[in-house]
Amino acid sequence: MAIITILGAGAMGSALATPLTQAGWETRLWGTWLDDHLLDACEAGKPHPRTNVPLAPGTKLYRSDQLDEALEGADAVFIAVASVGIPKITEMALSAISKASVLLCTTKGFWTDPDGRIQLLPDAIRAIAADKGALLPPIVGVGGPCKANEVAEGKPTATIYGSLHEASAIRMAREISTDVYRIEPTTDEVGVEVCAPMKNVYAIALGIADGLEEGTGLPHHNLKSAIFAQAVREMSIVSTELGARPETAFGLAGVGDLEVTGLSGRNKVYGVRIGRGENAIEALAAMEAAEQTVEGVPAAGLALTLVQQREGLLDRLPLLQAVTAIIAGAEDPAGLAAAAALPPRI
Repeated sequence: MAIITILGAGAMGSALATPLTQAGWETRLWGTWLDDHLLDACEAGKPHPRTNVPLAPGTKLYRSDQLDEALEGADAVFIAVASVGIPKITEMALSAISKASVLLCTTKGFWTDPDGRIQLLPDAIRAIAADKGALLPPIVGVGGPCKANEVAEGKPTATIYGSLHEASAIRMAREISTDVYRIEPTTDEVGVEVCAPMKNVYAIALGIADGLEEGTGLPHHNLKSAIFAQAVREMSIVSTELGARPETAFGLAGVGDLEVTGLSGRNKVYGVRIGRGENAIEALAAMEAAEQTVEGVPAAGLALTLVQQREGLLDRLPLLQAVTAIIAGAEDPAGLAAAAALPPRI
């Protein structure tokens, strides 16, 4: 039985244990120093606190001081920590990762290099390895659309695995897929990695439309549809500008992931709070106080910096501009979202 180690015992890390064990892998789940309470619950036989679903039977648990033990003999390694933790976890696990046949990453986000330029996470991991003089196996970026609780429960799920190394994407699709967890392999790593964080940004705007309905009692479905279409258009523009295939944004990585993120999740909830009248800055502070990370907020700022690195690109992204202004506390967020999503008057 091949060994696969998941680094990060949060919602998605723990959820992946379900298809991995069902596919026949020896699955090891390692928790960071922030995951102790999650592992406590799982070891006590309780549902995982983030998914409310019991951990897949047979999953082996490891604490933060057991990293070497968790990685010993691993053929494949999943990184499933928040984007801010990527550099530290990569460095800590680099020796074992270099011995694995493949590195998979579920983390969504961007990374700022020492020169202040924005990079995609696989490039960040490669840069960290190069700086340490370490060799890396092929990297596979794991995209959506995947709600962690549904993956954990074994509900039908379609996902996309992107890698510059086609054979690794195909191999992982073959060896991890189950009857209900199906993987589409692609060589468009850039498309998968751009859509993954940007859909969180645009889910905030979708939430604003839902918040308007909550606040007024009247649906704003037309506006939400316009926001959705503009969001997909902008994801395609950015990803193709960076070298992706345009169709990736119109498949699972873009449309699919945006759909599920716009239905639920913290980015959508944050947008709802704004749409129904809360101040954006105060709403974010309240969610952070409740330990609810809104990934689309930092992603919006990094995405803005990313597109500003390419002359003329920002002018083609009115919805990204609107969301970043809304997050900063601009007045009339609903009006800004509408102006960005509706076609210009001729």
